[in-house]
Formats: sequence, structure tokens, C-alpha cells
Amino acid sequence: MKELLEYILKEITNSDSVQATEDIDENFSKLTIFSPKEFMGIIIGKEGRIIKAIRNLLKVRATLEKKGVNVSIEEKEVVTL
Repeated sequence: MKELLEYILKEITNSDSVQATEDIDENFSKLTIFSPKEFMGIIIGKEGRIIKAIRNLLKVRATLEKKGVNVSIEEKEVVTL
């Protein structure tokens, strides 16, 4: 499921700086999106519509695989030297 999420994020933002991690329990996947501040608005969308659509797509895939899924988003800290 991580691959699907990363594909969606890459196509939405046109950037490789957005990353995702996946923690897997027996029948549950917890996906976390790490995004720079400038892409947070694009990923969340107006009134949260984009992130809701992403969550719905991942829930469909999880249902087909008979699993549960949770998607959260966090701001990625940028290290400047």
C-alpha cells in the first residue's frame, strides 16, 4: 500500500520530497505521510477533500486485501546548512 500512496503523492505534488512510511501489524497498516510545509496545502486540499480521497482509495485497496488502514500526515522538517 505504501507504493500506491507514494505514487499518488508524487503525481499530486510533482516532487520526490514527499515521503511515506508504513507500519504493519497483523491485519492493519499505519501509513504516515511526511511532507514539506509548501506541499501540505496541496495534499490536504480545500476543506480536506484531497486527503479524504486518498484515504478512501487506500481503504478500498485495504478492503480488497482484508486489512485495515490509517493514513496520517506530518510536516517534514527541512535541514538547512
